[in-house]
Amino acid sequence: MRLVGAPAGSGIVFRRTDLDNFEIPANGRNVAKVSYATSLMRGSVLISTTEHLLSALVGYGVDNVIVEVDNLELPILDGSALPYVQAFEQVGLKQQRRKREYIRILKPVEVREGTKFIGVYPGAGYGIEYTIDFPAPIGQSHLSTDLESGDYAAQIAPARTFGFREDEPMLRNMGLIRGASPECAIILTKNAVQNGPLRFHDEFVRHKVLDLIGDLALAGRRIQGRVIAERAGHAMHTALVERLLRDRSAWEFAHGFGEAPEPGKLGAAGGESLLRRNFPLPGERLPNPA
Repeated sequence: MRLVGAPAGSGIVFRRTDLDNFEIPANGRNVAKVSYATSLMRGSVLISTTEHLLSALVGYGVDNVIVEVDNLELPILDGSALPYVQAFEQVGLKQQRRKREYIRILKPVEVREGTKFIGVYPGAGYGIEYTIDFPAPIGQSHLSTDLESGDYAAQIAPARTFGFREDEPMLRNMGLIRGASPECAIILTKNAVQNGPLRFHDEFVRHKVLDLIGDLALAGRRIQGRVIAERAGHAMHTALVERLLRDRSAWEFAHGFGEAPEPGKLGAAGGESLLRRNFPLPGERLPNPA
């Protein structure tokens, strides 16, 4: 996999180099299937497990990039967005002349499914409140953060994906987690974390926030507002994107927060950003869970 800087206004575009450079823009119209990961499809061409890279791009402040891949899956790396962010830090960002455009939320948009819930509301910055409730040993956890704070790289990106050992046969029968290992996910038994230690005491909810940021990137621009989620997941994240984009009265385009640009800070105003130079990402061709 290789990331290539793109002209202002391009957004994030996946390019299948093994299929005559067929391109799939990262937007809500191209969401394909969503279960334990988020996949994009245009025509019959698929890109799977997009959320960690999309999260890293949004969290680090990359607006325009072409993601070249030669198969249908993105590498899982260590199960977090940290390797991506570390790679971005090696090359830095270049500010482009076009002003960064945001989706400013004007009224509430919500999705409910039984006891599960997600909504987006007017507000300054990019606030997120996420509550999870899983069986032991995870239990309940809550995280409140604002990506304008610039803490994504340190506080969100390192949080790894997780799964229960007892679910492994079912997931493999579904064609998922084909490359799963203790090196790329937190593995849980009914009583404990099998491959600790955790990177944060609340690493599980931090990873859900990481996933949320990646899935909401499919709105095509960064959110300017406040997101609240309770026991949600990829399907509800992308359902919110679909509902938001469908209701044109719920949002408007806006430019910046009136701040000086700062690489790696989500709320940086000024111009859009792209990577300073093209580079291959670490862990090319790694097998990974879908």
